[in-house]
Amino acid sequence: MKHSSSTTAQEQSHATIDKIVIVGGGTAGWLAANHLASQLKPAPEQGMDITVIDSDDIPGIGVGEGTVPMIRQSLQAFGIDEAKFIRECDVTFKQGIKFIDWLDTPRTGQSSYYHHLFDYPLVSEIPDLTAYWLNIPVEQRPSYTDFVAFQGKVCDLGLAPKQITSPQYQGNCQYAYHLDAAKFTRLLQSHAMEHFGVKLIKANVIDVDINDSGEINGLKTDHAGMVKADFFVDCSGFHSILLGKALGVDFVDKQQTLFADKALAVQVPYTQTNEPIPSFTKATAKTAGWIWDIGLTARRGCGYVYSSAHTNEADAENTFREYLGAEHKNAELRQIDMKVGYRDKFWHKNCVAIGLSQGFVEPLEATGLLVFDVTAKMLAQQFPANKALMPLVAEQFNRNVQQSWERVIDFIKLHYFLSRRDDSEFWLDNRNFESLSSTLQERIQRWRWQLPSAYDFSSGYEIFNLENYLYVLYGMEFETDLRQSQYRYHQQDRVQQLQQQLLQHSQQLANLLPEHRQLLDKIQQFGLQRQ
Repeated sequence: MKHSSSTTAQEQSHATIDKIVIVGGGTAGWLAANHLASQLKPAPEQGMDITVIDSDDIPGIGVGEGTVPMIRQSLQAFGIDEAKFIRECDVTFKQGIKFIDWLDTPRTGQSSYYHHLFDYPLVSEIPDLTAYWLNIPVEQRPSYTDFVAFQGKVCDLGLAPKQITSPQYQGNCQYAYHLDAAKFTRLLQSHAMEHFGVKLIKANVIDVDINDSGEINGLKTDHAGMVKADFFVDCSGFHSILLGKALGVDFVDKQQTLFADKALAVQVPYTQTNEPIPSFTKATAKTAGWIWDIGLTARRGCGYVYSSAHTNEADAENTFREYLGAEHKNAELRQIDMKVGYRDKFWHKNCVAIGLSQGFVEPLEATGLLVFDVTAKMLAQQFPANKALMPLVAEQFNRNVQQSWERVIDFIKLHYFLSRRDDSEFWLDNRNFESLSSTLQERIQRWRWQLPSAYDFSSGYEIFNLENYLYVLYGMEFETDLRQSQYRYHQQDRVQQLQQQLLQHSQQLANLLPEHRQLLDKIQQFGLQRQ
């Protein structure tokens, strides 16, 4: 690492930020490029100069194939055609996540519940709706999903969230996507370069030039010489070659909270050409972790996330291959080491980390692309006008992003803690109250006697909020004792009326919406209406 002389403090404070260099051409790098360019480059030849340095020698992780609805806002803001995106990235629609065998040890069959269904119609109508569900005798209760929303029925019936006549980025139900991460990265790259004028350098960064004030002055590359800039975005993955290695920002390990640290991943073809495609992610719990199963148009993306402290590699592979079935017995599995946690700072001096260089938790709730997208958008919208503002903006950014990571970790941990599984040390360790953060401990204790409310999530940087917690808590049969506050809930007639409306709407959608694969085939043929 080379050090060079810095400019004077006065020059530094009045200097504008004219050039940004992003290191890393994976999904995080090109998401960041599009967000920054959409805010800072009103035309290809105007505004900020943005360059991505991408190495062909560093393969991407490429397992983040699930998204949440916010990605629709981003794609629309970038100006990306939804039909083009669906066609080029093997996209399927995602309406939620089906959690299988998370609640109880499987003995006589599967148990399941939905989360991340994106429509919450009745919760918004009556904020205390959960109380009326809890008042139903346990043996008579419908699933929490079916009590508050219609989208679980849509998923069960194998239907799409929209029609071929629906305008781009709109539907009868809220939705996100499943996608091919490598193809999505290529689409983001071509769009950033063609639409926004983002530049690309193909090279490896071999050294980082740091000036006397501790800022990055430039990057020495093997094929493009010294690349200088005013601001740098580290999207170099787990390597974190700028923020971690060059600037020495420490990593905060969260292995003591989230135990899963390994994954086996594979892509497998469908056994039949017209096999139905679920419009939800499957997350199936196993003795030492869980398996994701995502259906794209021509293949499935599957992976087993597990704790190496609770099983060995051979047993993990056997568990995964048993799930995949005999038809995929020769599939080549890819081993991924997961570094769970986040950087002590996300913005230091003139460098910000986005993506895996910033932090990582297991992909249980599509956390990868979600956090990449949220923080890249935050950076773009708060980008300082000059260098004098940088320390103030960085302080706020660090505070907000750390809050986001802490609460994401809490939310992932909640899934494990609420389980009643007792078939392995993995689940017993996860159910230990002491393994929760102090914030989550406090919330759990409070929620045993009163319902979660929007006031529990007032920071604005939680990532997962009230509705997300309601689906998981009561999908996993968490009991809130409301006997001492029953008198507050006196809208039974209104609740019954809303339940009837919900049933009618579910039936209407069942008659209206196409089968999921059928809609995808039509989009390939006809595209989608522009707004």
